[in-house]
Amino acid sequence: MHWYTDVLKRYIDFDGRSRRQEYWMFVLCNLAAVIVVAIVDKVIGTFPLLYALYALAVLLPGLGLAVRRLHDTGKSGWWMLIGLIPFVGGIWLIVLMATEGHAQPNQYGPNPKLAG
Repeated sequence: MHWYTDVLKRYIDFDGRSRRQEYWMFVLCNLAAVIVVAIVDKVIGTFPLLYALYALAVLLPGLGLAVRRLHDTGKSGWWMLIGLIPFVGGIWLIVLMATEGHAQPNQYGPNPKLAG
């Protein structure tokens, strides 16, 4: 659970680097939370109100984490825009997020594997 809460605590931090494990564990926890919120929202009859509020609440933390993940691979956060290209962009973004980060320090900071 700390994977999820640690990202929320750094909700406006776009500097530094994040590990693959941190990114994908947050994605997994977020997916589970989205499913639970959507079910609760549907049961109480307010769909999509709670779902939209939750999505809005995790937008900045998720974006910050994705930028830090790209920094770990040596890419700028602007590479997030590649996801706007139909079909190929989303797949390429997933590949970038799954790519191992640089073992050495880069312009975005030291290796997060060695820092933690």
